[in-house]
Amino acid sequence: MSRSKKKTKIQGITTATSEKENKQDANRKFRRIIKQKIKAEETELPELREVSNVWSFDKDGKRYSPEMTEKELRK
Repeated sequence: MSRSKKKTKIQGITTATSEKENKQDANRKFRRIIKQKIKAEETELPELREVSNVWSFDKDGKRYSPEMTEKELRK
């Protein structure tokens, strides 16, 4: 994808490149709890947001940056 680039000048406020590991850990924890509750035949299952805290992830949100260069807009 040599011509692939971002169209809006928005970037994450972080030193981390991705939240992939945080999301994987949260979903593993969520699936493990769901499996345990199903095995125990409980009827009430938790929501993903009840199990994980998105505020503890590596990224701190996004912001608009009008001075982003062409290099930073590449995917």
